[in-house]
Amino acid sequence: MYRIRFHGRGGQGMKTASRILGSAFFLQGYEVQDAPRYGAERRGAPIFAYVRAARQAIQERGIILEPDLVIVADDSLVPMPAAGVLQGIMPRTVLLIHSGETPETWRHRLNIAGPLLTLPAEAAAGDGQRFAGAALAGAAARLVGVITSSALERAVQLELAGLGREIVSANLDQALAAYERMAPEAGRVSEGEVFAAAACRRPDWVELPLDEADAAAAAIHAGATSVEVRTGLWRTLRPVIDYPRCNRCWWVCSEFCPDSAIRVNAGQYPEIDYDHCKGCLICVAQCPAHAISAVPEAQA
Repeated sequence: MYRIRFHGRGGQGMKTASRILGSAFFLQGYEVQDAPRYGAERRGAPIFAYVRAARQAIQERGIILEPDLVIVADDSLVPMPAAGVLQGIMPRTVLLIHSGETPETWRHRLNIAGPLLTLPAEAAAGDGQRFAGAALAGAAARLVGVITSSALERAVQLELAGLGREIVSANLDQALAAYERMAPEAGRVSEGEVFAAAACRRPDWVELPLDEADAAAAAIHAGATSVEVRTGLWRTLRPVIDYPRCNRCWWVCSEFCPDSAIRVNAGQYPEIDYDHCKGCLICVAQCPAHAISAVPEAQA
């Protein structure tokens, strides 16, 4: 059975990538599971999607703990423990990182002995990471070595059909380009063994302690309970205020910020709390003076 995980940020197309790869496997005659998993549904938040493919019925469920292939769309996620990129990686697991850095650089940083490949970030041309999902699905299809280019092409067309011919064509070009780029590594990913349920230990009963209502209720009653959660790590784009253009109509951007990440200083100018700004860019859209612009986080 092939067990594959896609890691990325909300908006980078990891759910789409898993569906493209899953459909391509299905067109090759495999039984398939593909599903996304994420917490907060926000652009920039870490998410992952997984694909299982086998010639027989798939009895496994849930997240993949021992992957055969791990694909990372945003290399800033690699060092983040919460993203879980390196969880369960074995010596035989192939790690593919969408990055401008070389495989040697990543091998030195991570100190892992297993197979490590990169798909250069410029391979997903266009608006930032707009086509990263299709490109990484194409690369994965080549790495498993059992998916033909025609099956990949058909899968892209099936999954993106509702987006229009132009978008389908652009994504297809990126998927096939990545498929060809990985030709020297075709078949590098091998199937993992099928785990028998009989070998698993029956789970023990777990007693859950009851917390006081202030801590366990659905609504958080106590203040400042999430200040230590640095949700600014989710950003791919950063809002930046051009103060000479700012009209100090402070209530607009601060009022519309869904996370109260914009405060007003003594001079009535807005200030952005980058530790907790998730990069939703609502402030950019709402600013009447167009004094707030979006800058890629890597450049900021």
